[in-house]
Amino acid sequence: MEKESKKITIYLADVPQDDTIENYFKRSERFAIIGQSSDGETVVTEVEKLKPDFLIMEVMLAGMDGFMVMEKIKSQMQGDCPKIIFISNLSHSGFVSKAIKEGASYFMVKPVMPQNLEERMVDLLSSSMDSQQQSSDKQLDEKISNIFISIGIPAHIKGYQFLREAVKLAVEEPEIIGSITKRLYPTIAEKFDTSSSKVERGMRHAIEVAWNRGKIENINSLFGLKIYGSNEKPTNGELIALIADKMLMEG
Repeated sequence: MEKESKKITIYLADVPQDDTIENYFKRSERFAIIGQSSDGETVVTEVEKLKPDFLIMEVMLAGMDGFMVMEKIKSQMQGDCPKIIFISNLSHSGFVSKAIKEGASYFMVKPVMPQNLEERMVDLLSSSMDSQQQSSDKQLDEKISNIFISIGIPAHIKGYQFLREAVKLAVEEPEIIGSITKRLYPTIAEKFDTSSSKVERGMRHAIEVAWNRGKIENINSLFGLKIYGSNEKPTNGELIALIADKMLMEG
């Protein structure tokens, strides 16, 4: 079975439950079942090949149990490992805690309503996306901060915060640089509860501080070009665009 890229994909490992779950997701416009088996070895092989978003699995499988399957998949797939949800008749707390401790995303006890399973999967996808976004935001903040330190913009002045926010906005929406007065300054001013003119002046002051510190060579080496001399300062928009472009090129 080929993975349907436009749908959230599911592999079922021996959890038919009178085919209720299987039939429910076969009718779904959002989810797609791309494989199923009750044999542990087959589950491992096919999940590695098909790379589903979710592995919905019973604890007791033929050949090897669900815990062994999960261990093999996690060690062999690493970053491509699907989110694993156990659905089982084994409701003992020891099984539940073992599953969660060893990396399962959820443990549900049969009988399970397919609507409830769908809700759990949507919740897991949502929290995963939030976590990824937070990690991405943190990495971007760190990169921008490192550049500002390198070129001599001190963190304690207000213009530092304004410039950092401006670069983030320009990374998310590059065309905003073309509307620096009408959109960029007002957006930052609203966030920091100040005026557009103070945002503009704060940024300009931060750039002047960097130039007075004589870190021009750092700026030129950072961008790989001799862009500026001691008597040349970039405008707010030029510096924001340069740094944002560097962030975008670096992914």
